[in-house]
Amino acid sequence: MSASNRRTLWIVAGVAVFIALVAHHNISSADIILFCVIVPSIILHEVSHGWVARFFGDDTAERAGRLSLNPLVHIDPVGTLIMPALLALGGFGVFGWAKPVPVNTARLRHPRNQGVLVSLAGPFTNALLAGLGALIFIVVFRSTVLRTGALSLPAEIVFYFSLGNIGLMAFNLVPIPPLDGSVLLERFMPTRWWPTYLRIRPYTMMIVMGLVLLNFLFNPGPITLAFQHLYNWWAGVLFGGS
Repeated sequence: MSASNRRTLWIVAGVAVFIALVAHHNISSADIILFCVIVPSIILHEVSHGWVARFFGDDTAERAGRLSLNPLVHIDPVGTLIMPALLALGGFGVFGWAKPVPVNTARLRHPRNQGVLVSLAGPFTNALLAGLGALIFIVVFRSTVLRTGALSLPAEIVFYFSLGNIGLMAFNLVPIPPLDGSVLLERFMPTRWWPTYLRIRPYTMMIVMGLVLLNFLFNPGPITLAFQHLYNWWAGVLFGGS
């Protein structure tokens, strides 16, 4: 089976699971909105890595066709389809990831410093999107929402767009490989720590997945508890501290 056919099959399977969840009322309207705004946000996050790398001299992502905004070339079957569906089924909201955009730091003009900027481009993009969503919500919707006590559909979309992106930014800044924030840890790590760090680095993904698993097993889980404060603070910003 060709790569394009496999991708089409995964998309069909993902849509089927999504429809089944809606039909069985295991997913809320907020989950649907969050899914619809998170997917393009994740894609822009990944593409921004490639754009910044291209600016600094590495065209690996461009040659791989990964600077496109076409979501089909960025879909990760687990992160973009299965994980969001499972989270929605379990009542944990919606979260996920796309295929990482390939970057060859050796092709950057100044790999040590520009590699940091390439890694931080993703969280920075999410911060910009969160700020844009907040600005639109505050200017266009906040007064009406505070007056009526209800969110219209456009206001709800903008609200979750901003909230979802602030969450993506914070999650990706966690200094654990392969998350983007690990680049800061590695950039400023003392030389004497590197031998030990390089031995444990291949296993750090297990820490991230372990946190995700704990979030399934416990309600609320560690990720939910950590991010609840952030979301409450950001909601306060959007609603003016009300």
